[in-house]
Amino acid sequence: MQSTYFKRFRMEVDLAATRLPPALPPGYRFVPWNEALVDIHGRTKFRSFRDEIDAAVFPCLGDLEGCRRLMREIRGKPGFLPNATWLIAHGANPESLQWCGTIQGIAERGGTGMIQNIGIVPGHRGLGLGTCLIERALAGFRVHGLLRVSLEVTADNRRAVQLYQRLGFRRTRTVYKVVDGGVTEQAIEAAGFGTPALL
Repeated sequence: MQSTYFKRFRMEVDLAATRLPPALPPGYRFVPWNEALVDIHGRTKFRSFRDEIDAAVFPCLGDLEGCRRLMREIRGKPGFLPNATWLIAHGANPESLQWCGTIQGIAERGGTGMIQNIGIVPGHRGLGLGTCLIERALAGFRVHGLLRVSLEVTADNRRAVQLYQRLGFRRTRTVYKVVDGGVTEQAIEAAGFGTPALL
């Protein structure tokens, strides 16, 4: 069986300095954590990741039930932080409501926060929503007294890496995620990332 290796960066930001979160574009609003929103986070995660490189790296992100299960697992972690877990919605009434973005945060042992997933649904990208979600989550980590926050990103996701760097995240480690079988070159190319290195 052939294995595919995906390079991933662990990145970290220091929250000691005061940060001023940017405002959302008109028509968008933050929706804070609520237990009733677990499924909406899962569905928004699926719509954000299903056609992206991370769905090849983590197959659960390319599957609706997998995203729902992942969201329940994140919610069940002892360090789950509601103040670092947000949705972005667009539309003022039920007929026009669209769930556009999702982010979750947990506190790890040692006093570091960890961003779990940042997803923006296609059609709402390029508006700064990712920046707004990250800054809102970072403010939530600060409420809990955490001054360092980490995340992991697939190295081939250059736009995400550049966004995190712009927001002050610095690479602290490189790791490799092994995916055994099941990932075809066609699946990677369909997500727009070319063929990964096969070792």
